[in-house]
Amino acid sequence: MSAESFYADADRLAKSAWGNRAATLEIRPLAGDASSRRYFRVRLAGTASPTAVLMVQAGSGLSISSDELSSLGQMPDEMPFLNVQRYLRGRGVAVPEVYAADSPRGLALLEDIGDTTLWDAARSTREPAALYRAAIDELVVLQRAGAERPDPDCIAFRQRFDARLFLWEFDHFLEYGLTRRSASPEDRAMLRCRFEEIAEELAAGSLALTHRDYHSWNLFVRDQRIRVIDFQDALLAPVPYDLATLLNDRATPTLVDPALERALVGYFCAKRSEAFGDALGVDVFLPRYFLFVLQKSFKIVGRFHYLEEVKGKHGYVAMLPHTYATLRRCFDNLPALGDMRTVLARSFTELR
Repeated sequence: MSAESFYADADRLAKSAWGNRAATLEIRPLAGDASSRRYFRVRLAGTASPTAVLMVQAGSGLSISSDELSSLGQMPDEMPFLNVQRYLRGRGVAVPEVYAADSPRGLALLEDIGDTTLWDAARSTREPAALYRAAIDELVVLQRAGAERPDPDCIAFRQRFDARLFLWEFDHFLEYGLTRRSASPEDRAMLRCRFEEIAEELAAGSLALTHRDYHSWNLFVRDQRIRVIDFQDALLAPVPYDLATLLNDRATPTLVDPALERALVGYFCAKRSEAFGDALGVDVFLPRYFLFVLQKSFKIVGRFHYLEEVKGKHGYVAMLPHTYATLRRCFDNLPALGDMRTVLARSFTELR
C-alpha cells in the first residue's frame, strides 16, 4: 500500500489525540529495516507537535512480531509494542510517546524522535565512547526498572530467553548459514552438540529485563539523550545479552575497537554494580560476555542469509564480513572453543 493510503488513518489518529482541529498535511515513508513494521513521517497542523510518526504493523497488529518468542499462551488484546511501551515509559526508559493507536489494525501515531541513529551520531564524532556510555546508562535504567518493578501485565515479564531459544537461533545458523557451505554430517553433528552445551551455559545465571535488539540502529540521539525504539520483543534474558548486541552488531566494531570495547564493558560493570550492588568484576564478566557475542554473531549469519535468500531482502549478506571478524575475535578470547573453530574453519575460510 502507498503512503497516501494511510493518510486517512494518520488524520483519524491525530484527531483522536488532539481533537478535530488536528489536520494531516503530508505523509512520507521512512527508511525501514528487516522488521514487519513500516513507518511514515506525518506533518501536522493544529497539534502539540508539528510532526509525528505513523507505525503500521503488517498482518495482525495483535500478533507478536517474532514467532520464535511466541510462548505467551493467550495473546495480548493490544499490540505488544503498546504493552511494552507503556511499561517502559512509566519506568523512565526513554521510549517514544504514543499519541494514539488502533491495535486491531496495527496502527500507532508516535512521537517523532528524528533521524539521527546512534550509529550516525557515533560516526560523525571523533569520540564515540561518550555516546556508547550514554547507551549503557540507558541500558542500566532498563535493567534496574525490570529488577525493581516487575509487572506481570507487561508481556516482557512473561517470556524468557532460555536454552531452547538460544538453541533455536543456533539451529537457524545451521539451517541457513551453512546452506551454501560444504559441511560433513560429522561436522554438523559436532557443531549441534557444542551448540547444545553453549545454549545451556548461556541460559544459566541472573536474568534482566532485556530489549533483545539493543543496537546502534534502534537507538537514536535526540536532545542530547539516547532514545530507544523497536522494543516490542523485550523479555527476560541473561544480563550480558543487550551489551553484547550494543557493542558488536553489524559494523559497530569498526567504531568500537577492542580497547574501547573492554573499557565500555568495564563501564557497564561499574554502572551495574553501582545500581545493583553486585560488585560485577570486568575480568570475570568478559569471558561470559564474549560467549554472548559469539552466539549473537552466529544468529546474525543465519538470519542475514535467511532474510536475503528466503525473504528476498537484499543487502544483508554483504554485511557479514564484519560479523566473521567478530567471530574470529570471539574465538581468540575463548580458547576453550578451539575445536569448534577448527571444525567451522573447514566450511568458513573467513574463520581461519
